[in-house]
Amino acid sequence: MDFTAFPQPPDNSSSSSSSSGFCLCPTAATRIFLPSMYTLLFLTALPGNALSLWVFLRCISTTSPTHVYLSHLSVSNLLLSLTAPFLAAYYAWGSEWRLSGALCQLVLHLITPVLHINVYISLVILTWVALCRFAVLIQHTHASRPSACTTLLPHTFFTRLLRASFARWVCATVWVVAVGGIVPVTVYYSVNEAMSGSSSADGAAEEGGRVEVCYSPAVEIGGSLSKAFSVPLLLMFFIFYLLVLLFYMTLLRHLRRSRHGSNISTSQSLLGRALRNIVIIQVVLSVCLLPYHIFKPIFISVAHHQLTSPPNTPTHCHPLSTLIELKNCLLLLATLRGSADPVMYFLLDKTFHHQTLLLLGCSRNKGRGKEAPGSDTGSAGHKGQVGGGGELSLGDRGLES
Repeated sequence: MDFTAFPQPPDNSSSSSSSSGFCLCPTAATRIFLPSMYTLLFLTALPGNALSLWVFLRCISTTSPTHVYLSHLSVSNLLLSLTAPFLAAYYAWGSEWRLSGALCQLVLHLITPVLHINVYISLVILTWVALCRFAVLIQHTHASRPSACTTLLPHTFFTRLLRASFARWVCATVWVVAVGGIVPVTVYYSVNEAMSGSSSADGAAEEGGRVEVCYSPAVEIGGSLSKAFSVPLLLMFFIFYLLVLLFYMTLLRHLRRSRHGSNISTSQSLLGRALRNIVIIQVVLSVCLLPYHIFKPIFISVAHHQLTSPPNTPTHCHPLSTLIELKNCLLLLATLRGSADPVMYFLLDKTFHHQTLLLLGCSRNKGRGKEAPGSDTGSAGHKGQVGGGGELSLGDRGLES
């Protein structure tokens, strides 16, 4: 199902001429595999992210910027998990639903926007998590010479990155921009094109006996506005993806410099841990989101060519049926990140790691307080200067979160 994928107006001759008389022919990949995987997503993402959100909000006494970002990501994933049963039903029975039916309209007008809002909110939040780790470590760890980033970016920017209030402001802005950018497009389609598509489907049913179904070429390929809106979304993904890659490369270079400079072992361990965390974020983006965003422009190009060149096929199946199924499988891969994110939190954050084990009764350190021993996930503003004995200084606290 494409983003804001609603039927195009009946007066769009280029699209109607190429898709009229053809229907999608779903295989077992659509009827069985996709519903099964979305059911699995619901069964794993809902409890996993509910547990994560409980740990972030109730079990961690000192809130760091990373905890704020990951708690908002958990909320987004909870919303995603609630859409999974409807998506499973759509792929299983969408080819039998009427386009004007209540379930089809619910999936098109509500479930699909929520799905794509989650994809891009997670992209932005994960990038900010990587930026927060990267910037603080670059500023506070030692190398043979300072990183160029500390001179290009103002000192106040690094200071704000350590504040949970700034992280809350960033997350609120991300939600407003994501919802404000997607909902108007869906409303436009609902009012101007979906109703027109339903009316044309009813007319076709009366004249030719054919009823327009929900899982159809018009819905899956999308209208011209959704394709145009996909372009800035694709550009945004690759910009943020390359930013995380740049953080990794710069931090790796900084780590090499620090080995030849000061011999402070604490900085070395913190840099190594931060490098590992950025690698985890890069892997999540590469495995879950990158394939879909590489294939999406290819699919749009092929679909545009198909619309301008009438299909020449002896069967009633639409020539893009296989590509549509591949697109939907790659979109599934992007949404499966919702189940993998709690595991990522477990690997990224020491305090979350400890508190989750404590909540599940798996920790041996139940009597040692709420925070994990050596867990330094609070921001620098929450920690004081500690001297001697291998403790972390003010600049190093908050870097392991």
